[in-house]
Amino acid sequence: MGEFELIRRFFATAPCAQGGEGVALGIGDDCALLELPPGEQLAVSTDTLVAGSHFPLQHDPFLLGQRALAVSTSDLAAMGATPIGFTLALTLPDADETWLRRFADGLQRMAAQCRMTLLGGDTTRGPLTLGMTVFGRVPKGLALTRAGARPGDLLCVGGSLGDGAGALPLVLGERPADGEAAEYLLARYWQPQPQLALGQALRGRATAALDISDGLLADCGHIAQASGVALCIERARLPLSAALHERLPADEALRCALSGGDDYRLAFTLPASERAALQTEFPEMAVIGRVEAGEGVHLYDEQGRELALAARGYQHFG
Repeated sequence: MGEFELIRRFFATAPCAQGGEGVALGIGDDCALLELPPGEQLAVSTDTLVAGSHFPLQHDPFLLGQRALAVSTSDLAAMGATPIGFTLALTLPDADETWLRRFADGLQRMAAQCRMTLLGGDTTRGPLTLGMTVFGRVPKGLALTRAGARPGDLLCVGGSLGDGAGALPLVLGERPADGEAAEYLLARYWQPQPQLALGQALRGRATAALDISDGLLADCGHIAQASGVALCIERARLPLSAALHERLPADEALRCALSGGDDYRLAFTLPASERAALQTEFPEMAVIGRVEAGEGVHLYDEQGRELALAARGYQHFG
């Protein structure tokens, strides 16, 4: 099976490749053409996922298809953008039809959930690598960025932390993956849910935002640096799921929440006046600290004592 037959059979004919709102021309030409309503800006983000680094060599391609698009779409959520579509650059060691069908089905599932159109891409031979570029639209002047947090703001997250990292030993087969808690954690790893509705609700409300991919401490550090402030996290307020508590000792669960990565929840700073209304709309949202004058990220225990920080998060070249 050649490259163009592969594209036609598994991607060009997929439901998610048949156009959508904002797509004037999709898959099949040299470029896709996108249309934006007046007064809106284009949000673009690219992710590369490499087998053995971002996902295990042994995996279910259906789940991989879901995860690959979800983690990229999470970047649109972090900017408060409405999804339009995505491109896929797929590098494969060989054209395994069974793998391709499962992967394409998983990709379709997440594309439908996120209302994303497959716009095009490329296929090549080599070590298994997925290159995802996602496109969204956001009203001019309302995109969420990492700069803008102000002293006095609340530091918030969109839900429980540490579940993705807590699932990793299960994904790798290092621990038994039986029971409801394991099932929940595995779903959080393979099927993260981009917080698109929350991101859009934060437009005009949050002062800074990003999605948590490399660990809470590391990613909050980006907000602190871009905004020129200090972010103060209260350990007792970190939201940890019952499943994470059930599967891991307390200290390991805390480490997963602080520096484990793979959460794909939004972290954002918010004026206190906005909290009540937003909490009603998104009950899973949690306030985990505050913004102060200063710099860096600081962690405090239940008595208000600052704790030393060791590993802050994942770095490819760290």
